[in-house]
Amino acid sequence: MIQPAPASPPSSTPIGLALGYDPAVTVREMAASAAAAERAGFDTAFFSETLFTNRDSVSALTAFGLATQRVTLGATQVVRLRSPLVMAQTAATLDELSGGRLVLVVGAFTAKHAARNGRPMTDPITTLREYVESIRALLSGEAVTYRGEVVQLDNVALNFTPVRADIPIWIAAASRRGLINAAALGDGVLLDAGASPEYSANAVELLRQSCEKIGRDPGELAVAQLINTSIEDDRAAAVAAIRWEVATKFKHASTPKAKMSVGEPTINPDDLPRFAAAFEQGGEAALQEVLPEHYVTSLTATGTVADVRARIAAYRHAGVTMPLVRPAAPHQLDRLLSTFGTGGTR
Repeated sequence: MIQPAPASPPSSTPIGLALGYDPAVTVREMAASAAAAERAGFDTAFFSETLFTNRDSVSALTAFGLATQRVTLGATQVVRLRSPLVMAQTAATLDELSGGRLVLVVGAFTAKHAARNGRPMTDPITTLREYVESIRALLSGEAVTYRGEVVQLDNVALNFTPVRADIPIWIAAASRRGLINAAALGDGVLLDAGASPEYSANAVELLRQSCEKIGRDPGELAVAQLINTSIEDDRAAAVAAIRWEVATKFKHASTPKAKMSVGEPTINPDDLPRFAAAFEQGGEAALQEVLPEHYVTSLTATGTVADVRARIAAYRHAGVTMPLVRPAAPHQLDRLLSTFGTGGTR
């Protein structure tokens, strides 16, 4: 049996590298970046499996696991696109491959996912809860019978013993309803990119209140956040490099509305019809053009090294325990690693 990798001493200022969103970056390149992050002293290498059908999380984390020895490996997966049995099987296999370094981050199955994948819609909260419950049961190594509204399992089990029965399961959440659910279900929560530290503070407070209502210690809940990051010597160049990624957060009306439900102060609801019209008429290029610069700077960590350091500190002050910094362009990776690695000042 493969034993879990020895735990690294916990960092007082943990940091992770987020990958997977830029369609121009290959899995081999991402795995090399994960290895570079490990050498720089980063704590986590994270992969985002997105609605936009970029690279697959299972393939990517396999590459990450083979390229690294120490860092925690995490990835988002949307429930219902894989069965609970397949998700548990995959999680246990990746955890075995990496020596017990996996964090599984599950996201709700929404109308956007249903339409894109040609699957019938089910209630997102119910589906997510039933998946988490059944996956945890399957990872115990015992045979599982589960009778839910969405998940139906009849005496099924993994045919091997997982390295860990308690693989951490975080919940990806952006909306008020999603955060309340995450506080009840998850070992941690993953906040979305394209949000300000003020949003993060509101989300953390909502998580705290939700935990206390159900008698749970809020300190038990890890709070990670994907943070769009752009470091350049020139602030204008940094803004230009990351504008494309901020614009993607306004392609679907549900994305900004979810964050507004938690109190994202940057987003003016009066701007959303203009953004939608620009995208409908001219696609992503037109959407980027109409996006005000203060949206770009408020919803990201963008600017010089000093600017970005201060911004990540603001996310930490808001209650984010694991910032997952995602470079806007491949050429920014080395600067990002040197800024937040053990050789820099976190």
